[in-house]
Amino acid sequence: MNKAMHPRSRKVRVLATLGPASSTPEMVAKLHAAGADAFRINMSHGDQESKVPVIQAIRALEKTTGRPTTILADLQGPKLRVGKFAEGRVTLATGAAFRLDRSSEPGDVTRVELPHREIFEAVAEGARLLLDDGKMVLRVTGYGGHGGDAWIDTRVEVGGTLSNSKGLNVPDMVLPLAALTEKDRSDLAFAVEQKVDWIALSFVQRPEDLAEARKLIGGGAALLAKIEKPSAVTRLEEIVEACDGVMVARGDLGVELPPQSVPPLQKRIVETARRLGRPVIVATQMLESMITSPSPTRAEVSDVATAVYDGADAIMLSAESAAGAWPTESVTMMNDIADSVERDPAHGDRVHFTVTKPDPTTADALAEAAKSIAATVSATAIICFTMSGSTARRIARERPAVPILVLTPKVETARRMGLLWGTHAVHTKDVGSFEEMVAKAKRMALRHGIAKAGDRVIICAGVPFGTPGSTNVLHVVPIIGDELKGRN
Repeated sequence: MNKAMHPRSRKVRVLATLGPASSTPEMVAKLHAAGADAFRINMSHGDQESKVPVIQAIRALEKTTGRPTTILADLQGPKLRVGKFAEGRVTLATGAAFRLDRSSEPGDVTRVELPHREIFEAVAEGARLLLDDGKMVLRVTGYGGHGGDAWIDTRVEVGGTLSNSKGLNVPDMVLPLAALTEKDRSDLAFAVEQKVDWIALSFVQRPEDLAEARKLIGGGAALLAKIEKPSAVTRLEEIVEACDGVMVARGDLGVELPPQSVPPLQKRIVETARRLGRPVIVATQMLESMITSPSPTRAEVSDVATAVYDGADAIMLSAESAAGAWPTESVTMMNDIADSVERDPAHGDRVHFTVTKPDPTTADALAEAAKSIAATVSATAIICFTMSGSTARRIARERPAVPILVLTPKVETARRMGLLWGTHAVHTKDVGSFEEMVAKAKRMALRHGIAKAGDRVIICAGVPFGTPGSTNVLHVVPIIGDELKGRN
C-alpha cells in the first residue's frame, strides 16, 4: 500500500511557494514528502515559460503518489511604483517638501515621476503615501493640475533613502485601478491553459474587482481573493461571498496598517471566511527567519500555531520555501507545528470558538448533522461524494473531529481540495446506485487507511447521483473488512 495515498495526520493544509530554491522535480517531491499539500507559483517573478516545467513536475509527482495535488497561481496585480532618479537614489529628509508629478524627467531630492494617473484622480489632502514597503511616509499637503501636468505636493513625515522604481502604497484611498493589468491577463490565460487549480487575485479592493477575473477564468480554476488592502476590509463579507477562497496577505496589510492592527484583522478575516464557507489561507512571514536559519524563532512558531488554533484552512510559506537556504526544513517545521497544535486536547474547542451557523439548506443541515453524529457514534471518518466540491466545503466548514474523505469523478474538484481543511480527496469513478455508493465508500475508506474493520463511517451524498448541489443523503455504515474487493 502506497503510504502517500493515506491522509495527512493533520487537518490544516500546508501551502509552499516554489522558486529558485525549490523548482526542480526532486525538490518538489521533497517538499511534498515533508508535508506540502499544495504549491504556489508566484507570477510576479520569472517568465511564463519558466513555470511550465514546475507545473509538469507537480503533475508528475501527482501520478507517482496517487494523491491529487493542488497548484495555485498568484497574479502580481497592479503594483504601484515611483519613477527613476538622475543619481539612482535620493535621501529624503524628515520635514522636507517633496513633489510627485507626471513628468518623465529623472527625479531629484525635490521631485520624482509618479506614473499612475489613478492616484492623481483619487488623492485627497492629508492622505498618507508610503514608500518602499512603508519605510518612508509622505503626507499630502496639496495637489492640482490635469493630465500630464498633474502634481501632488507632500511633506516627508518619515525620511530615508529612496531609489529607482520603489513601491508605493496608498492606504487612505480606494483607487480607480483595474484589478487586472495586461500582465495579469496574460498570466491568467497561461494559468488556465496550464490547468492550475486556483488563481489568486492580488490587491483586491472591492467585490467588483473579482468579476473580470471570474469571467476570464470561465470555470477553469477556483478564484482566490488576497486581502491586503484596508479598503478591502471595509467590504470584506461582499468580497468573501464573491470568491471561492481568501488569503490573509499580511505583507501589504502590515505596510498599510499599523502592525498592531494586523492580528485582530487576521482573526476577523479567518472568522468571516469560515462563517461563509470559504477556504482561508494565512500567509506571509510565518517562518521568515528560516530563509537564512535552519530553525525559526519562538515568536514565529507561536504565529503559525495561532493560525492553526483559529481554524485556518491553510498556512503558507513564501520566500522560506521559494528562495531560502532551508526550504525542506521550513516545510517540515510548518508540518510539525501544525501536528503538535492539533494534538493539543484544547485544539478542538479553540477551533470552534468561531460559530458557523448552518444556512437553511438541506446540505448545511446534513453537514452539521454529520459532525454531530460522528462524535456521538465515534465514527472514524466522514465520506462525501461530490461533483463540484460543495458538499466537502460545507462539511469542512463545520470542522469535524474526524477526517473527511472526498470522492469525486472530477479530477479538477479533487485537486482543488488541497486548500480545504481536513479533506483527503480521491479521484474515482462515479457511482450509479445507493448500494454502489455504500460499497465504494467502505472500500475507499479501507484502501486509503481512513478506517479499518470494526469502525463506523458516515456517508454524505446527493441523489440522483452526478447532480451538483443535491446533497440529501446521510448514512452511517459499519466497516466489516472484506470491502477491499472491487475496483475503483
